[in-house]
Amino acid sequence: MQRKLEQNTEVVLVKKTRFRWLVLSMVFVVFMLAGADRANIGVVVPYIKDSFKMTNTDIGAMTSLFYIGYALIQVPIGVYYGKYGVRKLFTISIILTSLSTFFHGMASSVLFLKVSRVLLGFAEAPLNIGCLSTINRWFPRQEKGVATGVFMAAIKFAPAVVPPLCALIIVTLGWRYVFYLFALPGFIIAALWFWLVKDNPQESPYCSEDEVKYINSEKTYTKNVSETRVIRNKKFLSWLDKIIRAKRIQPLDTNKKLVRSWNLWGCAFGYNCMVGITYSIMTWVPTYLVTVKHFSIMKMGFVASAPWVGAMLGNIIGGWLSDKVFDKRRKPVMLLTAASTICMMYMLIYAPNNPIVLAAILLVAGILLNLGYSTFLVYPMGLASKDKVPFASSIVNSVGTLGGAFAPFVVGVILDSYNWNMVFLFLAISSLIALLLVISMIEPMVDDEHLAS
Repeated sequence: MQRKLEQNTEVVLVKKTRFRWLVLSMVFVVFMLAGADRANIGVVVPYIKDSFKMTNTDIGAMTSLFYIGYALIQVPIGVYYGKYGVRKLFTISIILTSLSTFFHGMASSVLFLKVSRVLLGFAEAPLNIGCLSTINRWFPRQEKGVATGVFMAAIKFAPAVVPPLCALIIVTLGWRYVFYLFALPGFIIAALWFWLVKDNPQESPYCSEDEVKYINSEKTYTKNVSETRVIRNKKFLSWLDKIIRAKRIQPLDTNKKLVRSWNLWGCAFGYNCMVGITYSIMTWVPTYLVTVKHFSIMKMGFVASAPWVGAMLGNIIGGWLSDKVFDKRRKPVMLLTAASTICMMYMLIYAPNNPIVLAAILLVAGILLNLGYSTFLVYPMGLASKDKVPFASSIVNSVGTLGGAFAPFVVGVILDSYNWNMVFLFLAISSLIALLLVISMIEPMVDDEHLAS
């Protein structure tokens, strides 16, 4: 689409760009690499355990250290981004993540490995909030759900592709080269990010004036639809708003207001439960498939990838539902995810040994678990003013990350005393708690005159 502008009798053709989608592609690549740096340790564990005579306690501590380091600086990073912008620190974070990954390969002791894992947690911490802040700045309200779904799909893409790649590297070069080779792309991506992605679209030479106006507009752009369809949609949304407790608010514009908001904390602790379930599946399902279902390594690899394929689909579908079907309402898919995950965890108690059937169950579980997963991170964008979104998101992500640090540990404790049925019951209860927390929150509906620019 082109439009003509006349400037001093000279005609200039200005193209309406879609540069924001290239920005989203960069977000996807950055977070995919971050996910790969998290997932590769799981494949390498047997080799480093043998090399350094590590105990299971050492392995557990090393895993937790990453998430603890990751969680500790989320809030300070959110405050920094709110004041100074994303671009510079984000670029440094990508570089430090690659360096920390490289250090893993140089490890000469268990202590060196643990320190490297902590450093990786610190280095990666700014990436999540930076990606969310970039999406918040680069996408209009009606596209944020889809954009965040694509962003969250990136972290789920890695567990599906990293294991065979790591296995090939280990067989041909050795386990240390997994970390050396995984570190390299980050340096290239850091340079590209600093060059291409500005803090705001209006600062970018690649983003046209038309696209900037579209991004900053908070009105929903829709195709022409029939009057009957519009009326039906309004009736449906009016009915839905009563159930989800939709409320028109003025965006919270100070850190103090955000810290005092139950809605923000409800979202944070709900996300904590869902992250705990996700990382428990990532950590323990391969062991479950081998020790309980007695699958071969090849069968285990096939079945274990199923929830992550589902996760990628679920994040994207959930973002689309949130933006398009529910018209930027976030609670419906959050409620759907929490309620359906309860059922899926209970179903796994009675899952058969057939790998195809079990893979199908895990695929559906992955989809349902992730329909509303990304909207826990979109929710603060409707609650906070635009400049306070980094701080609000940092609270949600910090509390959520702690779920990833401790839930897998709780699963291990349960397995020491009970069995897998109790594990799935624990995960179902976690999802029930998330459901109750989401029910307690309002659905923030922001008036146009109060929208932050």
